[in-house]
Amino acid sequence: MTGWKEYRLNDLGEILDSRRIPLSSLERAKRQGQYPYYGASGIVDYIDDYIFDGEHVLISEDGENLLSRNTPIAFIVSDKFWVNNHAHIFKGNAPFINRIVMHYLQSSDLNEFITGAAQPKLSQRALLSIPFYLPAESMEQKAIATVLSSLDDKIDLLHRQNATLEAMAEALFSQLFIAAEQKKELDAIVKWISFNPKRSIANGHIAPYLEMSNVNTTTFHPSDITYKEFSSGMKFVNYDTLLARITPCLENGKTCYVTFLENEQVGWGSTEYIVMRPNTLLHPFFAYCLAKTDDFRAYAENCLTGSSGRQRVDSAHLKRYEIVSPPPQSIEGFNRFAASIVPKLHDNFIQACTLEKLRDTILPKLMSGEVRVQYTGKFVEATI
Repeated sequence: MTGWKEYRLNDLGEILDSRRIPLSSLERAKRQGQYPYYGASGIVDYIDDYIFDGEHVLISEDGENLLSRNTPIAFIVSDKFWVNNHAHIFKGNAPFINRIVMHYLQSSDLNEFITGAAQPKLSQRALLSIPFYLPAESMEQKAIATVLSSLDDKIDLLHRQNATLEAMAEALFSQLFIAAEQKKELDAIVKWISFNPKRSIANGHIAPYLEMSNVNTTTFHPSDITYKEFSSGMKFVNYDTLLARITPCLENGKTCYVTFLENEQVGWGSTEYIVMRPNTLLHPFFAYCLAKTDDFRAYAENCLTGSSGRQRVDSAHLKRYEIVSPPPQSIEGFNRFAASIVPKLHDNFIQACTLEKLRDTILPKLMSGEVRVQYTGKFVEATI
């Protein structure tokens, strides 16, 4: 390929293994603070000190994580942090190199570089053997990174807007219906919310299917849906809330507010979901906000029954959870706020999905040279 060159990771920057200082759980407990402490797949704790500052790429060493793709293979950190001994730390020769390395690894098949049967891992030696095929000219490398960065930044902005809107809704919900000083007249939640309402899908019908692994822990929308022939599982429609009832999914916060179905469409998923739907006096987002509150989740965890490692929420017990009996003005205030933000949450979700698909479509074309990009003045120009 004209103008293309094979690199290794140490040609593009530095792997900072020698500065790695792993901490035991006891040591971490002594250092609780504001700086994130990263493991193989993301933040595992916060501590009161840091060793790295500035933008770096963290690359998972955990072979099972890399093979399953359930968590990011590589991601960029741009602030102060620590890291444990299950992630490689890379710093590019230039900031735009970090973006290219992250996307290159995320889009690559790393199976042949993972070693070990009992505990598969991506060793530093294997990481350094991975070929990176990139333009020889740094300005074209920078142009590729600029295209990817603009898409990533817009996607990140949409996700952060949704996180802010969700936090506002949950705060309002807690103030109106959970706050301890208001607990004078209480209602069992089953008075206001139906659990596992009846939905219908014919056996053998192809319908949207939501894997538990695709339910997020921090935001309302799933990371992906598929289509499968219905056999047996929990059924749901738009504006239902799905609560994971099995450990550790419940403790991890897996919860979904369904907005991804077509009109009149019925979706389905694992029998490990509890489906929640408020009565008609309340905006459907009421159930999602309830399911995300710390008080409700703590109560749900106390409802777990069964053997260790496979415990599930006792839904009969869950129905006895109590909230402040909602006065008309509280219902009106919450409904008005929910009605104002839910369309924005959904629109942001659709935009983010569209941009992610665009990025994932263009990424291999950029990395293979099928689409070439270059700077023209202040702009990036593409050629095919």
